[in-house]
This record gives sequence, structure tokens and C-alpha cells, in this order.
Amino acid sequence: MKIQILGTGCPKCKKLAEHAEAAAKALQLDCQIEKVTDIRQIISFGVMTTPALVVDGEVKLVGKASSVDELKAMLAGGAGK
Repeated sequence: MKIQILGTGCPKCKKLAEHAEAAAKALQLDCQIEKVTDIRQIISFGVMTTPALVVDGEVKLVGKASSVDELKAMLAGGAGK
């Protein structure tokens, strides 16, 4: 699984990255977490508001830093956008 955090480094972007890492660790996921800060790359996903979370190329979350529990549900196959 590939998890990408899209954001320019604002506090909400950093919080989403921390929460995504904690959720992946809690679920013991075999994943690669990548932080994408290049605005052209972010726009290529169709994202205009950061932070955003992308899982295996699919945008799952835009514009907020969800809690660890919300992300665990999403990464375990729960909620979508």
C-alpha cells in the first residue's frame, strides 16, 4: 500500500502526516508513506485544498487532518472521501 500526504508543510498537513503514520502503525500495515510538497504534483491529483490523503493513487481525504481513529477506519477499508 502506498500512502501519500499532499501538502506544502502547513500545520494541518503535518498533523495529517503524523496521524496517517500512527494509523498505519496501529494497523500494522505494510505501506510506504510519502509526503508530496510539490504544488504541481498536488494539482495533478485534482486537489486544490490541502492537506489531502491519497491511498494507492486514489484521493481519500481533502482539506482536513482527520483523527487517527478516522484514518484507521479509512485505511482498513472503511470510509471514502
